[in-house]
Amino acid sequence: MRHMKFIYQSILCLSLVYMLASCKKELTAVVPQDAISKQLALTDANATQTLYVGVYARFRGYNSTFFNLGEMRSDIWTDGLFTESADPTSQQLYTHNISALNVPYSNWASFYNLIYQINNVIDVLPKSPVPQATQSKWLAEMYGLRAYVYFTMLKTWGDVPLTTEPVNTINNSAETYKARSSSDSVLLLIKSDIEKSLQLFAGNNSFAAGNRVYWNRVSSLILKGDVYLWSGTNMTGGNADLNVALSALQEVKNLESATLKLNATYYDNFDPAKKSNNPELIFALSYEPGQASQSNFSIFTVNSVQSSSYAFQQAATPTVSNVYPYVNGASRVGMNQTMITRLTSGAADQRIAGSIKVMYSTTAPFATRAVFLYKYVGTVSGTSQVYNTDYPIYRYADVLLLLAEAKAKLGQDPSAEINQIRARAYGSGYTPYVNSTVTDNMNAILEEGLREFIGEGKRWWSLRRAGNSYVYANIKPSYFSPTSTAKMLLPISTTMLNNDPLLRQTLGY
Repeated sequence: MRHMKFIYQSILCLSLVYMLASCKKELTAVVPQDAISKQLALTDANATQTLYVGVYARFRGYNSTFFNLGEMRSDIWTDGLFTESADPTSQQLYTHNISALNVPYSNWASFYNLIYQINNVIDVLPKSPVPQATQSKWLAEMYGLRAYVYFTMLKTWGDVPLTTEPVNTINNSAETYKARSSSDSVLLLIKSDIEKSLQLFAGNNSFAAGNRVYWNRVSSLILKGDVYLWSGTNMTGGNADLNVALSALQEVKNLESATLKLNATYYDNFDPAKKSNNPELIFALSYEPGQASQSNFSIFTVNSVQSSSYAFQQAATPTVSNVYPYVNGASRVGMNQTMITRLTSGAADQRIAGSIKVMYSTTAPFATRAVFLYKYVGTVSGTSQVYNTDYPIYRYADVLLLLAEAKAKLGQDPSAEINQIRARAYGSGYTPYVNSTVTDNMNAILEEGLREFIGEGKRWWSLRRAGNSYVYANIKPSYFSPTSTAKMLLPISTTMLNNDPLLRQTLGY
């Protein structure tokens, strides 16, 4: 039904939330109902809680979207080696095969379904019977999550429609039309939501006990640093915004302690047995058996038939099937040999060992066949592979590298933060980084970020946030360069334009 159908689906998401089985274990005492209506949430605190937790379940459902938008247009997976047919979504993004008639994500990647649900909770909470202290905390989380979603949209499309109120009724199709707000207006909302989040947290920097799968004040501070770095570089904020970013990120670094720090072992960030109270994880998407499985990265593994003819070392055994007998995925995205060599040569880097495993043919000449994205492999339960690794949105490593970036852009010395990252990666014998020019400092930060965040949906955003010159320097020129037709932002679809007369195409398409 044209644009109306999309809006009606969104409204449905407002009035219904997930079955209680999709919620956290703490909700086992909630009134058992198949669905929680907004009206019930206004009178029943348990129903309000279910509505609130439903936002996190829905947010988790966007994992692959967040990943693809933040990583697949970068240099990590371009022209990679893989053994099956290419994943079409990934290939379209890393080849930048994008135009007004070839749009990767229509309907704003369905982000408004998520935004409408967040708006609903923001509207309900102050009117609900939930205690005031809990209301403030949950509202702080919702404003932080909404800022994060709109920031992702700003980086992806620039101008986007702004919706901050719940949709209750629609009388005619014209009420569903919404023009794109300017990127400056979107940025103002993002910054405002971050400040509301910080105010509502009221200086409370604590994390909920257990897995860190709820937004928190530290997350809002990191997002603030991330946003102001972006606006200081890519919009009109300049040094004023860069200084705001520096202050927010330094505040987080000043909190470094036994409960907030880098893990000595990199893979501890992805070990399902070490999720609880993990000092490096700040906010992550939750994956628990019986609730949700981390299946987004199955296309970066190997299928069970091929795994018996590949090994993780050249001219050596055991085969991949012996190491991971229950993995049954696919090899549809990979790294090219140049990237593999770049990451695996030189001093041993525990980030690479904890992120990828190169697969080689078991027959001469033992050629490189593909890359296995190891960090999300999860655990084994009986005769099944269980993909229960939480997906990190923010880690303490983000704080250090974002802070280093703020310092570099302001002409300050970022070596302390770079070296903190390097010391963990390479051990006590690491080569310290020495402060240099702004360009050299930024390239060093980007290199550490490349290695640190493989598969975490951050490389494309890191290049974009660094500035256009760094994008052109790292992306294959035939795919993306000042002289190509590629664009930083994504277009919107012809269907969207036809369904809403107020919408205009992204500039340049």
